[in-house]
Amino acid sequence: MQTRKLGNLEVSAIGLGCMGMSFGYGKIADKNEMISIIRKSFENGVTFFDTAEIYGPFTNEELVGEALEPIRQNVIIATKFGFDIQNFPKLNSRPDNIRKVAEASLKRLRTETIDLFYQHRVDPDVPIEDVAGTVKELIDQGKVKNFGLSEQSANTIRKAHAVQKVTAVQSEYSLWWREPETKIFPVLEELGIGLVPFSPLGRGFLTGKIDETTTFENTDFRSSVPRFSPENIKANKELVLLLEKFAKIKNATPAQIALAWILAQKPWIVPIPGTTKFERIIENISAVNVGFTTDELNEIEISTLKIKLQGHRYSESSEKMIDK
Repeated sequence: MQTRKLGNLEVSAIGLGCMGMSFGYGKIADKNEMISIIRKSFENGVTFFDTAEIYGPFTNEELVGEALEPIRQNVIIATKFGFDIQNFPKLNSRPDNIRKVAEASLKRLRTETIDLFYQHRVDPDVPIEDVAGTVKELIDQGKVKNFGLSEQSANTIRKAHAVQKVTAVQSEYSLWWREPETKIFPVLEELGIGLVPFSPLGRGFLTGKIDETTTFENTDFRSSVPRFSPENIKANKELVLLLEKFAKIKNATPAQIALAWILAQKPWIVPIPGTTKFERIIENISAVNVGFTTDELNEIEISTLKIKLQGHRYSESSEKMIDK
């Protein structure tokens, strides 16, 4: 597996988003099976694992902690703070809560330090300078190694970085959500911050396995996402057809083309696709072997600019939590 740098943090070029193993996508997977998959992913080169206290809540951190305990010194674990668990989806990034979350996450993750600690969403009631200062204290105490932000604006990133160096910013980014390129990319490049795209496969849409007849369980958050309405899925199919075209050319899968395209954008980008199937992990990490010529990247660029994607990426309530 190739490696990449998020700031000064070296990780596998493709990580593993663990959320779906415990939360968000309907039926919860078998814990022992997921432990096995996490460990097998490490055996196949993955060293970067992403979780959060809210996933479950708590159960995903417990899963990741148990799975990685035997190989803890060889992996990078990222987790997140920032929600009021008892009153979800309210936010809470008050300094006392950040400290409390850090202590609890350390126990669940069975570790002495958190490699990358993200603020999950901006709390409008707490200045980002106070958040960054609190994480700086945790870093000085050895409880955290690196500070990260998730779904924050360029202005917030600058303010936070001025107090405590930001190692990575997590954001949705893929061929069906390219907004970070406009304002976020220039700031990350200037400040030497890495980007960690979540949902790099468009929450499964870019794999080509979802169509307008696909139904989602009530416990699958995609059931409330506008982009997954039957009419929007049908309208956005043109993007999948483009991926399928290049998949044939490259003897790859649409998912591999989608991930390889992300990797081709900047050397400081590390996507974290999630799955509960080991064969998908092998498929995803094999995307590092897919390369594009300049002409092919230009063709993808020109083709995608002609596609007008339909539907918002979040429900209205979730959209309000995004820092813009």
